[in-house]
Amino acid sequence: MKWSEIGIHTTNEAVEPISNILHEAGASGVVIEDPLELQKEREDQFGEIYQLNPDDYPDEGVMIKAYLPVNSFLGETVEEIKQAINNLPLFNIDIGRNLVTLSEVNEEEWATAWKKYYNPVKISERFTIVPTWENYVPVNSDELIIELDPGMAFGTGTHPTTVMCIQALERTIKKGDKVIDVGTGSGVLSIAAALLGASSIKALDLDEVAVQSARLNIKLNKVHERVSVSQNNLLDGINDTVDVVVANILAEVILRFTDDVARVVKKDGYFIASGIIQKKKEEVKEAIIQAGFDIVETIQMEDWVALLAKRK
Repeated sequence: MKWSEIGIHTTNEAVEPISNILHEAGASGVVIEDPLELQKEREDQFGEIYQLNPDDYPDEGVMIKAYLPVNSFLGETVEEIKQAINNLPLFNIDIGRNLVTLSEVNEEEWATAWKKYYNPVKISERFTIVPTWENYVPVNSDELIIELDPGMAFGTGTHPTTVMCIQALERTIKKGDKVIDVGTGSGVLSIAAALLGASSIKALDLDEVAVQSARLNIKLNKVHERVSVSQNNLLDGINDTVDVVVANILAEVILRFTDDVARVVKKDGYFIASGIIQKKKEEVKEAIIQAGFDIVETIQMEDWVALLAKRK
């Protein structure tokens, strides 16, 4: 399929209304290139933030991009978008230069274009995430390398929720431990557990695409003999007893299966829960405590929270 990239050079003030116009026109998402991002200060504890390239941003104003399928209605859709943007000054919204551009993008090129932004990243004291298409030489002899090709599944391994999980795994996994990874995504947490010495890991995900991606990454990292991947809804039907359960999913989902986690985690075993937004932190903590755990550590990074809990 061919896609048309529509770009609108506008102002910060107009970002929200133009984004809404694009969504209503059928764009499933927008890209906002704001040069103010170049001036933000970000935490760089393990080198996980890399310098942004100024060439990707306009000199002034904001560039908003969206993608529309090339079909017989494209011309009409673009004209409707232009007209809606031109009407914004009627509501006292400054649209700036309002320069609209169109370019065609092949789906194959689009699907791989993001790779140029995904580089080797050191995410903890021991782990470095390396994309499969990059050549990387370890800096230290004890450095643990995870090679990843995220494919269509969520998870490049560098999101704060994943980084916090891996840091918690470093502090909890002992050689020979049994682990369950709920919502495995690209399989990065299962790979990390195996590299830390876990003897048996079950990687579970409801999404079939994620299951396929995880299997590829787990085999790529040569830990497939210790990691089994299967399609499963949370811990439904899982009766194993394990040392660690790790779940990097939404807070609302964690709240649904804390009792199941308590059922499968051994006494003095651990539950690592991540993907929790700040305003849900106390609610999730309470649910985990009620299920029979003590909160050992609360890890925070940016606007995200991870909880490390120990089974009573």
